[in-house]
Amino acid sequence: MSYRKMLSFVAALAVLFATTTATFATGSENPISDKKNVRILTPLNIAILIQDDLISQVGNELDITRDFIRSLLAGSRVKIGYITSGTLQVRQPFTTDLDGAARSLRIPLASGAASPFNPYVEVSEALRRFDAGWKGNNAVLLISDGLDTSRGFDSGAAGNTLDLHRAIKHANERNVAVYSFYAPSVGLTSRSRLAASYGQSSLNRLASETGGKAFFQGTTGFVSFDSHFRRLREALNAQYAMAN
Repeated sequence: MSYRKMLSFVAALAVLFATTTATFATGSENPISDKKNVRILTPLNIAILIQDDLISQVGNELDITRDFIRSLLAGSRVKIGYITSGTLQVRQPFTTDLDGAARSLRIPLASGAASPFNPYVEVSEALRRFDAGWKGNNAVLLISDGLDTSRGFDSGAAGNTLDLHRAIKHANERNVAVYSFYAPSVGLTSRSRLAASYGQSSLNRLASETGGKAFFQGTTGFVSFDSHFRRLREALNAQYAMAN
């Protein structure tokens, strides 16, 4: 084979390799793509609680949140509540109508006037309303900045407040795993990295001490809940696989 023909042959092999690699990278069996479509494998009794003073970008995540609700197995029950101005506003009591629950979501007010004293009082209230007769798996998804300054604003108080301890106690008494998505509010956590880290510390403690997980994207800014929901599905499946 001449030198010129050899170069042509090598070039053809390179093109074939590149084309094959591109096909595998974009094919339907890509494990990364499949992970986005992970389904929860067991019926779930879940309360989704959203802090009402979170920044306006959180409103852009409603479609992703609706998709999560609609992807639950038939027989699952969903409750939707908003933590606002020191109260728990229930938009949808527990229902098996997953589409109805998804449609009950609304955009958070993103206003300081809606700020709760701290989110954990309302988390405890939501936990008290879980049906003791439900025999399936229980969970709370808390979307919040997690900040509780009721005992001051310092490292000793962060993640160690009375209402946080009560929420952990109530969750464990009712066998409810709490999962949390961090998002900054229009208040301190959108302006202070320290406040954001304190809030995340509290959310992490609530999740870790009730058998759930906390999901963050750094202490500044906000991107998307897309990866959070993928990881939440994986965490729920892993937890309930161990339980069964």
